[in-house]
Amino acid sequence: MNIIVLANARQKDELMAQQRVVPSNFAWRTGPDVPDDIMIGDTCIDLLFDNAPGRLRKWQQLNPSLLVINAVPAPSGEVMFPYVRINGWNTFLKRSVIEATAPDDLKEKTTALFSLFNKKIEWTSDIAGFLSLRVVTSIINEAYFALEEQVSTKEEIDTAMRTGTNYPYGPFEWSREIGVKNIYNLLKHLSREEKRYQPAALLKQEAGD
Repeated sequence: MNIIVLANARQKDELMAQQRVVPSNFAWRTGPDVPDDIMIGDTCIDLLFDNAPGRLRKWQQLNPSLLVINAVPAPSGEVMFPYVRINGWNTFLKRSVIEATAPDDLKEKTTALFSLFNKKIEWTSDIAGFLSLRVVTSIINEAYFALEEQVSTKEEIDTAMRTGTNYPYGPFEWSREIGVKNIYNLLKHLSREEKRYQPAALLKQEAGD
Protein backbone atom coordinates (compact mmCIF):
# COMPACT_ATOMS: atom_id res chain seq x y z
CA MET A 1 0.00 0.00 0.00
CA ASN A 2 1.34 3.40 -1.02
CA ILE A 3 0.57 6.49 1.04
CA ILE A 4 0.27 9.65 -1.04
CA VAL A 5 0.42 12.95 0.86
CA LEU A 6 -0.44 16.24 -0.86
CA ALA A 7 1.16 18.96 1.26
CA ASN A 8 3.19 22.14 1.16
CA ALA A 9 6.52 22.38 2.98
CA ARG A 10 5.02 23.71 6.21
CA GLN A 11 2.29 21.06 6.30
CA LYS A 12 4.87 18.34 5.74
CA ASP A 13 6.98 19.64 8.64
CA GLU A 14 3.96 19.85 10.96
CA LEU A 15 2.69 16.40 9.97
CA MET A 16 6.15 14.95 10.65
CA ALA A 17 6.64 16.84 13.94
CA GLN A 18 6.58 13.62 15.99
CA GLN A 19 8.12 11.31 13.36
CA ARG A 20 11.21 12.16 11.35
CA VAL A 21 11.69 8.75 9.72
CA VAL A 22 9.69 8.60 6.50
CA PRO A 23 8.53 5.07 5.55
CA SER A 24 9.58 3.94 2.07
CA ASN A 25 5.98 3.65 0.87
CA PHE A 26 5.32 7.39 1.39
CA ALA A 27 5.11 9.71 -1.63
CA TRP A 28 4.94 13.47 -1.08
CA ARG A 29 3.29 15.73 -3.68
CA THR A 30 3.63 19.50 -3.42
CA GLY A 31 1.63 20.51 -6.47
CA PRO A 32 -1.88 21.87 -5.90
CA ASP A 33 -3.63 19.44 -8.25
CA VAL A 34 -4.84 15.94 -7.47
CA PRO A 35 -2.37 13.54 -9.15
CA ASP A 36 -3.57 11.16 -11.85
CA ASP A 37 -1.34 8.23 -10.92
CA ILE A 38 -3.28 7.02 -7.87
CA MET A 39 -3.46 3.23 -7.86
CA ILE A 40 -6.16 0.97 -6.46
CA GLY A 41 -5.33 0.36 -2.81
CA ASP A 42 -3.44 3.63 -2.29
CA THR A 43 -4.11 5.72 0.79
CA CYS A 44 -4.25 9.49 0.22
CA ILE A 45 -3.98 12.49 2.55
CA ASP A 46 -4.97 15.74 0.85
CA LEU A 47 -3.74 18.57 3.08
CA LEU A 48 -4.07 20.98 0.14
CA PHE A 49 -7.81 20.35 -0.13
CA ASP A 50 -9.56 23.59 -1.13
CA ASN A 51 -13.24 22.59 -1.21
CA ALA A 52 -13.45 23.27 -4.96
CA PRO A 53 -16.43 21.34 -6.37
CA GLY A 54 -14.32 19.36 -8.82
CA ARG A 55 -11.72 18.19 -6.31
CA LEU A 56 -13.87 15.60 -4.55
CA ARG A 57 -15.24 14.44 -7.91
CA LYS A 58 -11.66 13.83 -9.03
CA TRP A 59 -10.94 11.85 -5.87
CA GLN A 60 -14.14 9.88 -6.39
CA GLN A 61 -12.96 8.91 -9.89
CA LEU A 62 -9.56 7.79 -8.56
CA ASN A 63 -11.22 5.92 -5.68
CA PRO A 64 -8.36 5.52 -3.16
CA SER A 65 -8.79 2.91 -0.45
CA LEU A 66 -8.75 5.69 2.17
CA LEU A 67 -9.00 9.45 1.60
CA VAL A 68 -8.23 11.99 4.33
CA ILE A 69 -8.95 15.64 3.54
CA ASN A 70 -8.01 18.84 5.34
CA ALA A 71 -11.47 20.45 5.46
CA VAL A 72 -12.58 22.42 8.49
CA PRO A 73 -16.11 23.05 7.24
CA ALA A 74 -17.40 19.95 5.48
CA PRO A 75 -17.27 20.12 1.67
CA SER A 76 -20.40 21.56 0.12
CA GLY A 77 -22.61 19.58 -2.21
CA GLU A 78 -23.44 15.88 -2.35
CA VAL A 79 -20.53 13.49 -1.88
CA MET A 80 -21.03 9.94 -3.12
CA PHE A 81 -18.11 8.20 -1.40
CA PRO A 82 -16.75 8.06 2.17
CA TYR A 83 -13.79 10.11 3.35
CA VAL A 84 -12.16 11.30 6.58
CA ARG A 85 -12.17 15.00 7.45
CA ILE A 86 -9.45 16.45 9.70
CA ASN A 87 -8.41 19.78 11.17
CA GLY A 88 -5.12 20.24 9.34
CA TRP A 89 -4.88 24.02 9.60
CA ASN A 90 -1.51 25.59 10.38
CA THR A 91 -0.35 25.11 14.00
CA PHE A 92 -2.94 22.34 14.61
CA LEU A 93 -1.42 19.73 12.32
CA LYS A 94 1.83 19.65 14.32
CA ARG A 95 0.09 18.59 17.52
CA SER A 96 0.35 14.99 18.65
CA VAL A 97 -3.46 14.72 18.55
CA ILE A 98 -5.45 15.31 15.35
CA GLU A 99 -9.15 16.18 15.37
CA ALA A 100 -11.10 14.13 12.85
CA THR A 101 -14.55 12.92 11.89
CA ALA A 102 -15.33 9.90 9.74
CA PRO A 103 -17.77 7.06 9.15
CA ASP A 104 -17.29 4.32 11.73
CA ASP A 105 -15.91 1.85 9.19
CA LEU A 106 -12.98 4.18 8.37
CA LYS A 107 -11.92 4.99 11.93
CA GLU A 108 -9.69 1.98 12.55
CA LYS A 109 -7.80 2.48 9.26
CA THR A 110 -7.40 6.19 9.96
CA THR A 111 -6.09 5.58 13.47
CA ALA A 112 -3.53 3.14 12.06
CA LEU A 113 -2.53 5.61 9.35
CA PHE A 114 -1.82 8.47 11.74
CA SER A 115 0.02 6.18 14.13
CA LEU A 116 2.71 6.10 11.42
CA PHE A 117 3.23 9.79 12.22
CA ASN A 118 3.13 9.09 15.98
CA LYS A 119 -0.14 10.97 16.19
CA LYS A 120 -3.39 10.02 17.86
CA ILE A 121 -6.88 10.75 16.57
CA GLU A 122 -9.49 12.59 18.60
CA TRP A 123 -12.84 11.68 17.04
CA THR A 124 -15.42 14.47 17.10
CA SER A 125 -18.92 15.07 15.84
CA ASP A 126 -19.22 16.07 12.20
CA ILE A 127 -19.48 19.81 12.84
CA ALA A 128 -17.85 22.78 11.13
CA GLY A 129 -14.69 23.89 12.92
CA PHE A 130 -14.50 20.72 15.00
CA LEU A 131 -14.00 21.77 18.65
CA SER A 132 -10.67 23.55 19.00
CA LEU A 133 -11.16 25.83 16.02
CA ARG A 134 -14.56 26.96 17.25
CA VAL A 135 -12.85 28.07 20.45
CA VAL A 136 -9.76 29.58 18.83
CA THR A 137 -11.64 31.52 16.13
CA SER A 138 -13.98 32.89 18.81
CA ILE A 139 -11.00 34.08 20.87
CA ILE A 140 -9.50 35.74 17.79
CA ASN A 141 -12.83 37.36 16.97
CA GLU A 142 -13.15 38.77 20.49
CA ALA A 143 -9.64 40.19 20.19
CA TYR A 144 -10.70 42.03 17.04
CA PHE A 145 -13.75 43.41 18.87
CA ALA A 146 -11.42 44.63 21.63
CA LEU A 147 -9.15 46.23 19.05
CA GLU A 148 -12.13 47.99 17.46
CA GLU A 149 -13.01 49.41 20.87
CA GLN A 150 -9.39 50.56 21.31
CA VAL A 151 -8.94 48.48 24.45
CA SER A 152 -5.30 47.98 23.52
CA THR A 153 -2.96 47.34 20.59
CA LYS A 154 -2.51 44.07 18.72
CA GLU A 155 0.93 43.58 20.24
CA GLU A 156 -0.26 44.22 23.80
CA ILE A 157 -3.27 41.91 23.42
CA ASP A 158 -1.02 39.17 22.03
CA THR A 159 1.40 39.56 24.94
CA ALA A 160 -1.40 39.55 27.50
CA MET A 161 -2.92 36.36 26.11
CA ARG A 162 0.39 34.51 25.84
CA THR A 163 1.54 35.41 29.33
CA GLY A 164 -1.84 35.50 31.06
CA THR A 165 -3.38 32.34 29.63
CA ASN A 166 -0.26 30.45 28.48
CA TYR A 167 -1.64 30.17 24.94
CA PRO A 168 1.00 29.17 22.37
CA TYR A 169 0.16 32.29 20.32
CA GLY A 170 -1.56 35.58 20.90
CA PRO A 171 -4.87 35.92 19.01
CA PHE A 172 -3.55 38.20 16.27
CA GLU A 173 -0.38 36.14 15.92
CA TRP A 174 -2.54 33.02 15.68
CA SER A 175 -4.75 34.61 13.03
CA ARG A 176 -1.66 35.32 10.91
CA GLU A 177 -0.41 31.75 11.33
CA ILE A 178 -3.76 30.25 10.33
CA GLY A 179 -4.67 32.94 7.81
CA VAL A 180 -7.05 35.84 8.48
CA LYS A 181 -9.24 34.82 5.56
CA ASN A 182 -9.56 31.26 6.91
CA ILE A 183 -10.62 32.62 10.31
CA TYR A 184 -13.14 34.98 8.78
CA ASN A 185 -14.64 32.39 6.42
CA LEU A 186 -15.11 29.87 9.23
CA LEU A 187 -16.75 32.45 11.50
CA LYS A 188 -19.02 33.56 8.67
CA HIS A 189 -19.97 29.91 8.06
CA LEU A 190 -20.68 29.31 11.76
CA SER A 191 -22.62 32.57 12.12
CA ARG A 192 -25.26 31.35 9.67
CA GLU A 193 -26.50 29.06 12.44
CA GLU A 194 -25.29 30.87 15.58
CA LYS A 195 -25.12 34.67 15.66
CA ARG A 196 -22.50 34.63 18.43
CA TYR A 197 -19.94 33.76 15.75
CA GLN A 198 -20.64 36.97 13.77
CA PRO A 199 -17.21 38.25 12.60
CA ALA A 200 -15.96 41.59 13.87
CA ALA A 201 -16.03 44.40 11.30
CA LEU A 202 -12.26 44.87 11.51
CA LEU A 203 -11.67 41.15 10.92
CA LYS A 204 -13.99 41.31 7.91
CA GLN A 205 -12.04 44.29 6.59
CA GLU A 206 -8.66 42.57 7.02
CA ALA A 207 -10.01 39.46 5.27
CA GLY A 208 -10.83 41.63 2.28
CA ASP A 209 -14.57 41.03 2.24
